[in-house]
Amino acid sequence: MDPTARAPAAPGASMAIRICHLYPRLLSVAGDRGNLLALTRRCALRGIGTSVTEADVGMVPDFTEFDLILLHGGQDCEMRVAARDLALKAGSLTEAIEGGAVVLTVCAGYQLLGKYYAPPGGQPIAGIGVLDAVTEGGGTRFMNHIAVACDVGQGREHSLVGFENHSGRTYLGPGAVPLGRVIAGSGNNGEDGTEGARYRDVYATYLHGPVLPKNPWLADHLISRALAHRYRDMPDSLPSLRPLDDQTEAQAHAAALRLACQPNGRWRAAMAARLRRLRAGSAAAPGAPGAPGDGPGRAGALSAEALSA
Repeated sequence: MDPTARAPAAPGASMAIRICHLYPRLLSVAGDRGNLLALTRRCALRGIGTSVTEADVGMVPDFTEFDLILLHGGQDCEMRVAARDLALKAGSLTEAIEGGAVVLTVCAGYQLLGKYYAPPGGQPIAGIGVLDAVTEGGGTRFMNHIAVACDVGQGREHSLVGFENHSGRTYLGPGAVPLGRVIAGSGNNGEDGTEGARYRDVYATYLHGPVLPKNPWLADHLISRALAHRYRDMPDSLPSLRPLDDQTEAQAHAAALRLACQPNGRWRAAMAARLRRLRAGSAAAPGAPGAPGDGPGRAGALSAEALSA
């Protein structure tokens, strides 16, 4: 290991973080590589240096030398290849995580850090078990714009937006906590209202998009935690991240949030049909819902709620 790797930066000196991108060609669907670009760009705008190492199949780096590790998504066939190779990397990767390295892992990468993923009709794919999570394959896919409420210990709650596309149903054990709670979408399993997982400085999610460009608060949180890992011997020397002009990012976030929270076509059609039945009933039976004797505006209120975008 570089003997100066954890030395505090001198006053006025530029700081830097070391990033490892795991399986950049094997696991990088749905634009996930954009997460790396967002991190390096936001660091560059602040004068924070970055070094990026790609670790593909057959390479077994010392993960304890890195401050931030990225592991993204892929299909089942690529996932099986990655799982076999990740077993060889598991010892060093687990050591790095237990030592405070920051990890962002998405979709298949999330599942590979758990105990296993059992696809429908196939042999289970073993994970490395650093996350207390198991994933069972489902018969249908969750394909939604999704919004999640997150509190990652910053003293405030943020909204996280993206697009989920997975058939696996992930269930967390007591050793992991959800990354957030679902506002709109399916999340981990479509049942318990959770999305993603956290353990130490591992942040696991199903959100593609990629997730970081539309959620600059999370990108900055990862950068801050990576700097804290790099310069942890002198935490008081770490400055707060300088705010950036995030107008474009804020607009993208707001657009994604609207897409996640707007009613879908099937829901709107069902509510419109219900409204028509209510109106037909009110015309046939005084005192029925929406009729004059039922109080003003009930049908109108339903209409506004049902048909709002």
